[in-house]
Amino acid sequence: MAAAGQDPLRVGFVGAGRMAEAIAQGLIRAGKVEAQQVLASAPTDRNLCHFQALGCQTTHSNQEVLQSCSLVIFATKPQVLPAVLTEVAPVVTAEHILVSVAAGVSLSTLEELLPPKTRVLRVSPNLPCLVQEGAMVMARGLHAGNNEARLLQNLLEACGQCEEVPEAYVDIHTALGGSGVAFVCMFSEALAEGAVKMGMPSSLAHRIATQTLLGTAKMLQQEGQHPAQLRTDVLTPAGTTIYGLHALEQGGLRAAAMNAVEAATCRAKELSRK
Repeated sequence: MAAAGQDPLRVGFVGAGRMAEAIAQGLIRAGKVEAQQVLASAPTDRNLCHFQALGCQTTHSNQEVLQSCSLVIFATKPQVLPAVLTEVAPVVTAEHILVSVAAGVSLSTLEELLPPKTRVLRVSPNLPCLVQEGAMVMARGLHAGNNEARLLQNLLEACGQCEEVPEAYVDIHTALGGSGVAFVCMFSEALAEGAVKMGMPSSLAHRIATQTLLGTAKMLQQEGQHPAQLRTDVLTPAGTTIYGLHALEQGGLRAAAMNAVEAATCRAKELSRK
């Protein structure tokens, strides 16, 4: 929220898909921005209805978003972002802070397509932003200073955890935080199916697997322990856990997970070069 005597912050979204909606919803629920101070644009009404349901303003004009808002988040598909930036460049001013959540579009590309000295930042979000439990990283461009970085970080923390990193880490985050959601879902599915194999009903097994992941994550986060320490705390000599861990090691779980992050990172870097 704006301080007393200040104009309220107006936040714009160019692109109105799930990630844009998740960020807007987090900002509004946390009281960071008033719904009527959010303006979103998209080519059709298909996704804008979700913003309207939040109480936000909508338009089909990308330039109108820039003309109305000082902080603008570009949440278009990566392949259309260059054309969108070219379209809005004539109305970009020194007052704007522009943020891209498009995967694979570098800060240097963003800066090349916009007027000189435009303040640009890049954010890599992930799907749990939809439930305000996202794991995000942000990187600043050449002309974005500490004030812009602090403002954006403060806003995005309404959607989860947000840390500033060098841009070189963004592709790694795409693999770890972005693709990692799918990796964790596969592990949760496998845990539950193991229980089903041993005779537990499927719905119960999936509920327990999900809660086990949630509880473990909270313990790691709240207690600040290294995962190896918490794993050791669960072990007892000749108990069930060490037998199960031995089976996981024989199956190559650790190497498979590391290889998955490596493969996804390499693919993210490939896409960034296109």
